[in-house]
Amino acid sequence: MTGQPRWFTDTKDGHSQWYVDRFRTLAAEGADLEGEARLVDAMLPRGARVLDAGCGPGRLAGALHARGHQVWGVDVDPVLVEAAEVDHPGPTYRVADLSALELDTDPFDLVVSAGNVMLFLAPGTERQVLTRLRAQLVPDGRLVLGFRKDPEGYTVADLDTDAEAVGFALEHRFATWDLVPWTEESDFAVTVLRRR
Repeated sequence: MTGQPRWFTDTKDGHSQWYVDRFRTLAAEGADLEGEARLVDAMLPRGARVLDAGCGPGRLAGALHARGHQVWGVDVDPVLVEAAEVDHPGPTYRVADLSALELDTDPFDLVVSAGNVMLFLAPGTERQVLTRLRAQLVPDGRLVLGFRKDPEGYTVADLDTDAEAVGFALEHRFATWDLVPWTEESDFAVTVLRRR
């Protein structure tokens, strides 16, 4: 590990369980938690191989598995991975730091990283994480990232610089998972990169 991820250093004790409980409550209340899955599913043929990088408690991995994809979910937090295995069985889950990610599996058609994962990485590892995620993709495969605007932290401009440096081309950018166009004033960015 190249440093402690912000997921652990910038959150309070009990944050992981709070996060699990939050999504269990939202699901029980009938909230629509599948926006990311709908977008990703629309980009893939049936039965595609998908890596959910920073899978949290598994809601996206589970939704993509239910849509017929072969899904792996990886997260640095064992509390979240344990919840994923309980709440969303079907995908293959692993505890791993994305900055050191090495999976003994065939490459993926698409890697998705939703839920502000880029903002919770260890400081300074963003380019390293992008390199590791690129290595998990088939040639011409896509990486889909979603994170909120953080002018004091990792920005969309930083992402563009790092993505270009490690061998990605920008394909699309939206302000939401339901394809609202992105502008400089947008509070959130969903970025679709293609492996060059």
